[in-house]
Amino acid sequence: MSEHSRVLVIGSTGKVGRNVVAGLLERGVRVRALVRDPDTADLPERVETVAGNLYDLASVREAVAGTDAVFLMWPFLSAEGITDVVRVIGPRRLVYLSSYGVDDSLARQGDPINQLHFDVEQAIRSSAAEWTMLRAGTFAANALGWAAQVRAGDTVREAFGAAARAVVHERDLGAVAAKVLFEGGHAGELYELTGPEPVTQSEQVRIIGEVLGRDVRFEELAPEVARQQMIDDGWPAEFADGLLGAWDGFERDPVRISPAVAELTGAPARSFREWVTDHAGAFR
Repeated sequence: MSEHSRVLVIGSTGKVGRNVVAGLLERGVRVRALVRDPDTADLPERVETVAGNLYDLASVREAVAGTDAVFLMWPFLSAEGITDVVRVIGPRRLVYLSSYGVDDSLARQGDPINQLHFDVEQAIRSSAAEWTMLRAGTFAANALGWAAQVRAGDTVREAFGAAARAVVHERDLGAVAAKVLFEGGHAGELYELTGPEPVTQSEQVRIIGEVLGRDVRFEELAPEVARQQMIDDGWPAEFADGLLGAWDGFERDPVRISPAVAELTGAPARSFREWVTDHAGAFR
């Protein structure tokens, strides 16, 4: 791919997508973004925008025309419509941000989140696209869900404090995606992307406090209490159950740490502490 190439980024206004855009622009690649509202997208001036969404296939067709590659984040809780979208994308390079919890040996995954990613992956595999799957560990940015509690006091209340997760910085996800989109040689690859070490939920809370210069502690909630809070916050019950089941597994099973970020980018994966330092303002 060269500076004359054009890449469509779907999910460009999210935390990962913005880093994908930045990485591509640094390489001199022309970037197009499919966004709901170009006036509020707040993307760099060099980014061309097309108004639309993934359920509006005419807008997808317009956005993909003249591009060489596509970055895809699937923002829905169902894989309905993905087959039509990948058909419109056609025989281009396609990089999909998936989950490292997907188990290729299982047709039915253990929770609905991984099932969603599995279904999207299967549709992509059956398409004409030259695909690469980026199977990400837990987004470090999920810790922003605790920001209101940290701003309000010195206690974060959550279930499964001993759940160790392979938290990954969105800047690393963006860097890998931009590289894979830009260069050849990654077709048919499945890359697991994690941070450099496992970090438990209670350790994440402690690190947030250390970066802020405060003593922030983790208070264990019973799973049923955490479940009700998720449902009250608008989570579908099956997704709340799936997430809590995954956390239960993270307490009991060793977490996998992958060297892929360093191997692909040439730089060590960023730690959770680095992520907190980058986002400390959200917790103050």
